[in-house]
Amino acid sequence: MLVHGVGADLESWDEVAAALAKHFTVVRADLRGHGRSGHMTTCHIDDFVGDLDGLLAEAGVAKIDLVGFSLGGLIAQHFAQRFPDRVRRLALISTVAARTPEERARVLQRADIVSRDGIAAVVGAAEDRWFTPAFKAANPDRIRQRLAQLQANDHPSYAAAYRVFAEADEGLDFDAIVAPTLVVTGENDIGSSPRMARLLHERIADSRLVILPELRHSVLIEAPGRIGELLMEFLSEPRA
Repeated sequence: MLVHGVGADLESWDEVAAALAKHFTVVRADLRGHGRSGHMTTCHIDDFVGDLDGLLAEAGVAKIDLVGFSLGGLIAQHFAQRFPDRVRRLALISTVAARTPEERARVLQRADIVSRDGIAAVVGAAEDRWFTPAFKAANPDRIRQRLAQLQANDHPSYAAAYRVFAEADEGLDFDAIVAPTLVVTGENDIGSSPRMARLLHERIADSRLVILPELRHSVLIEAPGRIGELLMEFLSEPRA
């Protein structure tokens, strides 16, 4: 099960899913308020977790390997905490944990800006946080495509989801996550930082950590091949 980030949709997994589908049954969906799912004005992390639970129930899937990116990684953490017996393996990619007061203030400020001024007000800053200078220089069309996708989101839906992203790292019980876990982030990701990734690795008992050199946040766009390799290796290992 692949869970995408805020302001994206299930297609953000296209390249990774294509690699995994050669060996696994892959399930992915647009989060509420995103892609082809219905719009919303408010939501809570429990809504996203409940949606995932309902989707798996409808598909008749009892146990999953769960992979989440960014907001999807927060949803995956909450799901693995609430349903430990239903997650076989867990992969947390470019996700958030235990923000400092300063980090929380910055992301809440962005949430306020989005709510008040719209998505366009944060696009320039997002581009700098998400992509390395080398990738931006070599792939201007890909950058424009991703930023256009961001701006095309329904504003109330995006604002509601971003508020969840800003707040849902609070109250997690990492000791309740018992599945073998892979934690991955970019070396220069300032929002889902190596500090957070190391904390997840330290707090989740059966976990491993990979820091991707030079990369920033959007590793599914800049390095889908590497993400696919890491997931294939991790998900294919026999359980002890």
